[in-house]
Amino acid sequence: MLILVRWLSKRSLRLLHALGTLLGWAGYLLSPSYRRRLVENAALAGMAAPERRASVAEAGRLVMELPRLWLRPRDLSIADPVRWDGDALIESLLERGRGLVLLTPHMGSFEVSAQAYAERFGARQPITVLYRPARQPWLRELEETARARPALATAPANLAGVRLMLRALKKGETVGLLPDQVPPEGMGLWVPFFGRPAYTMTLAARLVRQTGAAVAVLWSERLARGAGYVVHALALPVALPEAAGDEAADALAINRSMEAVIRMKPTQYLWGYHRYKAPRGAAGA
Repeated sequence: MLILVRWLSKRSLRLLHALGTLLGWAGYLLSPSYRRRLVENAALAGMAAPERRASVAEAGRLVMELPRLWLRPRDLSIADPVRWDGDALIESLLERGRGLVLLTPHMGSFEVSAQAYAERFGARQPITVLYRPARQPWLRELEETARARPALATAPANLAGVRLMLRALKKGETVGLLPDQVPPEGMGLWVPFFGRPAYTMTLAARLVRQTGAAVAVLWSERLARGAGYVVHALALPVALPEAAGDEAADALAINRSMEAVIRMKPTQYLWGYHRYKAPRGAAGA
């Protein structure tokens, strides 16, 4: 498998995205459970059939572009063109001299978001990114080595990882996480997401509340025909409540913000992600 991954890492982005289209449709047609989940989740957001079909291909492109992003030499920048939209917002937040929490939904190329930030702003304020280790040992080892880059550190999605992120924020650094990722049992609440209860992490708002860090949204749009990416930075569409102490209200504000961001480019959201599952040991909604 690693031989194939290394071979793919040297192919052009345009070819990888073409192969990804085939992969996306293969997964959709061959897996009834994945197909059902994708259709049901997209329907909650009111997506039309053409948008849903486009999202099938985008999911495959997400997978196929990973080798090119992960296996390039550590001292080289992202191989494909990256254009920024909203970098002035990041500049202004960094000038405050506090920590910064960047929220990225399962949308577009979320691997690019962290790497692009590290290349553009990492020398000034490095970033630590929360991730969930893969179950397969070979893939987990690949993730751990490939994702760690200059000014870009990783933290596992457990209590040790949370401590790393708190430490980074208290030093005035940046952290990044996917707030629509289903957290471990005991680290979330059941809060509506596109109208259906979803087990939602409380960590994102807690990091902001406990450290006084600034917060923004960062996501990377995948351009057609392998033309590269646009990294979008924007303020949180729905601000956290002024009063602290209500974690459900905080989580709801973040879910509403992610819904607003996803609607900007719904075809690039990962609708097949098992967003509404209950984590092991947690009671249902």
